[in-house]
Amino acid sequence: AGQVLRCLQPLGLQAAVQAIEQLQSVDDERLAQKRLALQRARYEVNRAQRQYDAVDPANRLVAGSLEKRWNDALAVQSRLEEEVAELMRQRPDALSDETRQALMALAEDIPRLWEHPDTTPDVRKRIVRTVIKEIVVTSDGDSVRFIVHWQGGDHTELSLKKTPIGAHRYVTSAETIGLITSLARMQPDERIAATINRLGHRTAHGQTWTAARVCSIRKGHSIAAYREGERQERGELTVDEAATALNVTHTTVLRLIHQKELSARQVCRNAPWTIRQADLDEFLAVRTEQGPSTHVAGQLGLDI
Repeated sequence: AGQVLRCLQPLGLQAAVQAIEQLQSVDDERLAQKRLALQRARYEVNRAQRQYDAVDPANRLVAGSLEKRWNDALAVQSRLEEEVAELMRQRPDALSDETRQALMALAEDIPRLWEHPDTTPDVRKRIVRTVIKEIVVTSDGDSVRFIVHWQGGDHTELSLKKTPIGAHRYVTSAETIGLITSLARMQPDERIAATINRLGHRTAHGQTWTAARVCSIRKGHSIAAYREGERQERGELTVDEAATALNVTHTTVLRLIHQKELSARQVCRNAPWTIRQADLDEFLAVRTEQGPSTHVAGQLGLDI
């Protein structure tokens, strides 16, 4: 589709002009053909009538045959007159200036025409068959080589990576998998699901995350589950644990983090902060050496 749109782009304005001309001429051509057929039918009616009038009434066999021919010609004439009248009723009005401008504007944006909801797959196939003569495909290792032969003799060469075995179009984004990998060292599955849902991430099928879906992704990518106590083994604390160690409130610890007085790490927005025990010890040592004011000491529960 990308190659077809690229090749059709220069032809967009020309196609729009031709479309305008065709919209105005197709119905006129059909109407002209019907009127020509009606003219011939009227001639046949007149000829049949003249032949009937010229025959000897005593020759009933010939007169009957000519009368039938006359009636048949009248029926054809009547049918064509109705068809001409119907075409006249259905004949569209001339294109307005707004319609002309709309057609020209659309011609400048062929991709929008291609992706328009009213453009059916059959129409796209007809476009492709009109501009492409054949496509020669060759497998080459982990890629596929395409040679597109266009109508008129030109050709285009493309190379695309093969879809891995077992892969499909419903694939969880690499960003989401990366978040799950990082958060799995800090939270259980149900809390990971809540975090990435708040960030607006969705599954490959557009659904919200649950603990079971996070677990499925972990197993599919060999990501170990969160184990209670592993943070403590790495010397990492949560905000609440740091607040308890400092004998201050949760809000005070967050303020120290945002003021960059206490080092902390956050995997992503809305994820929990992680504070290393070493950084907390260093913070306490610096505050003790500086001799904090009574106000700050009161916040941190330190003795002066």
